[in-house]
Amino acid sequence: MLVADALTRIGFEKLEARQREVNAEAAAPDLWQDNERAQAVVREQAVLEKRITPWRELKQNISDVVELSGLEDEALRADLEVQLQNSVQGFAALKEELKFNGPYDGHDAILSIHAGAGGTDAQDWASMLLRMYVRYAEKEGWQVSTMEESLGEEAGIKSVTLEISGPFAYGKLKGEHGVHRLVRLSPFNAESRETSFAKVEVTPRIDAPEELEIDEKDLKIDVYRSGGHGGQSVNTTDSAVRVTHLPTGIVVAIQNERSQLQNKETALHILRGKLAQLQFEQHAAHVSDLKGPSEQAAWGNQIRSYVLHPYKQIKDLRTGYTSTDPDDILGGNLGPLIAAYLEHFLSNA
Repeated sequence: MLVADALTRIGFEKLEARQREVNAEAAAPDLWQDNERAQAVVREQAVLEKRITPWRELKQNISDVVELSGLEDEALRADLEVQLQNSVQGFAALKEELKFNGPYDGHDAILSIHAGAGGTDAQDWASMLLRMYVRYAEKEGWQVSTMEESLGEEAGIKSVTLEISGPFAYGKLKGEHGVHRLVRLSPFNAESRETSFAKVEVTPRIDAPEELEIDEKDLKIDVYRSGGHGGQSVNTTDSAVRVTHLPTGIVVAIQNERSQLQNKETALHILRGKLAQLQFEQHAAHVSDLKGPSEQAAWGNQIRSYVLHPYKQIKDLRTGYTSTDPDDILGGNLGPLIAAYLEHFLSNA
C-alpha cells in the first residue's frame, strides 16, 4: 500500500484541517474563561499532534529521498538507502493505524468495571482488572482519571468508571467490552477454588453533541442529593444527576463534588458513548433504531477466562488467543490480546 493511499484512508487532510481549527482555538485569548472547554481543546490538540506528526515526518522523508535520488550522486547513495529503509520501517508501524477505521476509534475511552457474581472475590477481581487497565494505559502513555468509584465493604471495588485519554484509546480498548471470568484459589476463603465475574464496559467519549444526536424528549433528567466521600451523609449537595434514555432504558448517574451542570455534561458524555456502543452491537443506522441493551453486553456472556488455579492460562473465547503467563497480562501487557482481537474483528467485518 502506498503512503498516499494510507493518508487518504486515515483522512490526513481532514486531520490537518482540524488541527488548524484546534490550534486557533487554543490561541484564543479567552480560552481559559471556560476551564472545562479549555482542557478539552488542549487535550485534543495533543492527540492531533501525536497522530499527525509521524505521518507528516514520513511524508517529508520520502519526499527528500525522491528529490535527492534525482541528483544521481553516488556519494549520497548509502545515506539515501538508510533513510529509505527507515521510512519503510516507519510506514510499516504507522500502517497499524489503518486498523482503527471505526467512526469513534480515535476517541478517548470511558471504561467501567462492575463486580459481578462472586461476592468479595468478585470485588477483588474488579480491582485486579482496574490495575491491569491502568498499567496498560501507562505503557501506552495515556492519561487516566477516575470519574466514579464505589469501594467494596471488605476489599476491592464494586464499580469504577475511568476516562482514558490518548491516541486510539477507544479503538484499542473496545475489544475489552464484555464479561471477564476469573478462576483461582480464594484469598478470602482458604483452600477454596472460586469463580468470579466482572463486567467491563468500554464506550467512546463523545463530547460534541452533533457526533451523536439525542432527542431531548427521549431524556429524563433527575437531580438528587449526593453524599460525601465514602458514602457519608456529610458534605451533601443537590448536584448529583441521573440521566435516563427512555427508549433504551440506559441510565447514567453521576455524583461528585462538582457542579450540577458539570455532572449533567459528564453524564451526557457517557450516555452518548453507551448509545454509540449499542449502535455498534446492534448494527443500527440511527439512535432512534435502538431497542435496548443487546445480549452481547449481558451477564454470563464472558469474552475471556483467566485461570490462575489449578493451572495458569488466559484464553480469549472470541479469538482463541491463549497465554500461559497471566501475570504478564494482568501486569498490563494487553498488546497481544488487543492485536488478536483487531485481527479477528477485521477478518470478520
